Amino acid sequence: MTRILVLALALAACAPTDSDAKPPTDAPAAVRKGQPAAAPVPEGRKEAVFAGGCFWCMETPFERVEGVDSVESGYTGGEIEGPTYEMVSMHRTKHLEAIRVVYDPAVVTYEQLLDVFWHNIDPTQDNGQFCDKGHQYTTAVFYGSEEEQKLAEKTKKQAGKTLKADIVTDIRPAATFWLAEDYHQDFYKKSPERYYSYRKGCGRDARLEQLWGDKAGH
Repeated sequence: MTRILVLALALAACAPTDSDAKPPTDAPAAVRKGQPAAAPVPEGRKEAVFAGGCFWCMETPFERVEGVDSVESGYTGGEIEGPTYEMVSMHRTKHLEAIRVVYDPAVVTYEQLLDVFWHNIDPTQDNGQFCDKGHQYTTAVFYGSEEEQKLAEKTKKQAGKTLKADIVTDIRPAATFWLAEDYHQDFYKKSPERYYSYRKGCGRDARLEQLWGDKAGH
């Protein structure tokens, strides 16, 4: 793959192709008119919601974690119900691109998931993440309880000490998590060549290694 193509992928940001961006005419009404909310968490499981820039790139590291059942891409923290990718990307809703991690708390803890989160973002960047600029790409932890809030604040302080920098990542109360369109889910599996070229072209991995060294996520 040429350097020109890699650059083009980076400039395209975390976005589908033109053909992907338009749902087919036989798409369900939920896709045409608005996205559905995520299903309730199964009994015995918990959820963790993180915004770390392009949601394609946040699925991968969490799906590798033992005890994680599923990782879904979506939108949260905004002002309307059922936002679509088009609405969010055009700054109409104030939602962030985010992921919902459903996990078994008997196998992996919320604090361990926070550790994965911090090492997969640049928490010092306030205008997006890496080459993706805009409110929808900013970072946040969405807590669902007072305990989660305390752990998020604690680990945020730790990240600041480690990096010797101001951490701009928001710690926010959980809001409805709206599922992203099907073509966004597990994008790294559906289009691996484009996914990995995008990561490299966007400078994500290089910046993570600069920040976190051998603890950087990928």
